[in-house]
Amino acid sequence: MSGELFSEERSAEVVAASFAGTPNPRLTQVMTSLVQHLHAFVKDVELTEEEWGVAIDFLTRTGQMSNEVRQEFILLSDVLGVSMLVETINHRTGGQSTESTVLGPFHMVESPPRALGDDIALDGKGDRCLVSGQVTGPDGEPLAGASVDVWQANEDGFYDVQQPGVQPESNLRGLFTTDDEGRFWFRSIVPKYYPIPDDGPVGELLAATARHPNRPAHLHFIVTAPGYRPVTTHVFVEDSPYLDSDAVFGVKDSLVRAVPEVDDPARAAEVGLPNPFRTLTFDLTLLRGGQTAS
Repeated sequence: MSGELFSEERSAEVVAASFAGTPNPRLTQVMTSLVQHLHAFVKDVELTEEEWGVAIDFLTRTGQMSNEVRQEFILLSDVLGVSMLVETINHRTGGQSTESTVLGPFHMVESPPRALGDDIALDGKGDRCLVSGQVTGPDGEPLAGASVDVWQANEDGFYDVQQPGVQPESNLRGLFTTDDEGRFWFRSIVPKYYPIPDDGPVGELLAATARHPNRPAHLHFIVTAPGYRPVTTHVFVEDSPYLDSDAVFGVKDSLVRAVPEVDDPARAAEVGLPNPFRTLTFDLTLLRGGQTAS
């Protein structure tokens, strides 16, 4: 008989050895490390058979809860901080570009192309706001023709895909193209804080660990430009609750902005918003393609 048989002491080594013939070296590395850490965890807590059964059931129900408009596994990754860790490792900026954050589970549909200045708030709810900014490269060069994909929840804390037939299709979503100076602007509402869906297994986990499900107010962005590294990020409202306890750990100091009120009838008429209105300014900087953060 070749090879070593399974034992408690050498369980990880025995299982890891079974991957020795894996053709893909990266897969070998990942699976070996996964087994080592997983077996170390089981030994550290001395996991019971009952607890492992609960875990299997939890993961099964997490998969069953997922569908075309809800990804419970992304929620699980988010609330465990894994999404943010993977994102942070893969998008180090060295302070040279806009920091990224989690994609979130609701970028499920393509945002409709919209003209600069368009209103993405189609349901008539919310505190009206003018959102604007400029997209530049690392040396401050304006990026004309950059794509700015935005989406957010409505006044009641729901995304359009969560309320088909209630919210207008593509409510609070838009795909904009920057002008010759790399600028963008559109009309929307001030984002509101809201709970992530907590009626499934992830919600049970949060309740069992005495954690709340809330996210601070934010607006999602994906910004791309030819020859530059794309960025997926949020902008957070400065005075929002839960900035220091985001359920998915997505807040970074550099992404928090004030949303001041403007009381100027002439300016309100110019931008097509009722007076007074709020303003949110969010400039974004992209690294060049292939550029590494120093």
